[in-house]
Amino acid sequence: MSDYQTIIHPIPPLFDKNSEKLILGSFPSIKSREAMFFYGHPQNRFWKLVALLFEEEPPVPVEEKKRLILSHRLALWDSIHSCEIIGSSDSSIKNVVPNDLGVILNNSNVTQIFCNGALSYKMYMKYIFPTTGIKAIKLPSTSPANAAYSMERLKNSWQIIVK
Repeated sequence: MSDYQTIIHPIPPLFDKNSEKLILGSFPSIKSREAMFFYGHPQNRFWKLVALLFEEEPPVPVEEKKRLILSHRLALWDSIHSCEIIGSSDSSIKNVVPNDLGVILNNSNVTQIFCNGALSYKMYMKYIFPTTGIKAIKLPSTSPANAAYSMERLKNSWQIIVK
C-alpha cells in the first residue's frame, strides 16, 4: 500500500491580458490546495518576497495577492497539471502531466517565464519548453525546504523579475 495520490491541479492560472512575466511553481502543496490558491503554506516565502521586490506590504487575503501579481503585470501558475504525489513532497512526484501554458500565452503579453525552484524548471524544460520555445529562468525556491537561501539571498536572485 503506497501513500501516493493522483491529484489534478485544482487552481486556475492567475493572469490577465496585461501580464508580461509568468512565474511557474511545480505543483500546489496540500496547504495551497486547501486554500485553493498559490503558495498557501504560511512558511512559504513567496508572498513576502514578491511584496519586498515591489516595495509593498505582504498581502494576506487572496484578493490582495491577486492584486499584487496583476498590478505588476505578472502571471502565476505551475508546470504540472496532474501527478502522483505523497502529501506535498516534490521529491515524491511521478507520472507527471504538464500544464498547457497556451491558455496564458495566447491571452496575455507573457514573453518571459521564471521557474520557482529546480523541479518547476526541470518539468518546464522537459515537457513545456519544446512547445513554447520560450527559455525559462530558474530561480531559487521560496519553499521553507530551501533553508540555504535567506530572504536577502532570495531577494537578490529574484530581483530579475522586477527589471
